[in-house]
Amino acid sequence: MSLASKSLGRRERNKQEKLDRITAAASELFSVHGVDDVTTQQIADKADIGTGTLFLYAKTKGELLLLVQNSSYADALERGRAAAEETPEVLDAVMAIVRPVVECNRTQIDNGRTYLREMIFGDPEEPHHRQALALSAETEEAIVAILLRDESVTETQATARAHIVSAIMFVSMAVAANIDRTVDDLLQDIRTQTEVLLSPGGA
Repeated sequence: MSLASKSLGRRERNKQEKLDRITAAASELFSVHGVDDVTTQQIADKADIGTGTLFLYAKTKGELLLLVQNSSYADALERGRAAAEETPEVLDAVMAIVRPVVECNRTQIDNGRTYLREMIFGDPEEPHHRQALALSAETEEAIVAILLRDESVTETQATARAHIVSAIMFVSMAVAANIDRTVDDLLQDIRTQTEVLLSPGGA
């Protein structure tokens, strides 16, 4: 291995180690205090880096939240896919995808709602924002795959229905009226609406 390759490998490891420290620090502080009551300086101090270095990885606190939540969202989606594979009935399998995503979003309700807001209004050129949108698209793709188990459903229908399920889930998690509702309450509402959507004569 050349000296240049070793140097590049060391730099990449250092970058990853700093990113891991930033993610862990932000995750802990956001979880304990909520995103609104945490400063970027506190995150930098806990990660043992300067604020200038922090801003190389995320320019705003909103982007830091996206960084943290994206990792949790990806894990939740993976659990949902695994559960759906073991669930034969279509509606139950769709809800197997939805459940861990909703649980993840509601771990800290204010943070979860802020995450959804950042997805809508954040900078689409920012990498953590792009990743959040990509995870949302992956969720819809996973639902499409489940809906296509029904041979009477076309790919166009499955794509449209998956998009609607995603919208139902998004609104259920985001609206202020649902702040005090439990995860099970939200899941029941999402299931009821999804059942209507998937019934004969649905969209």
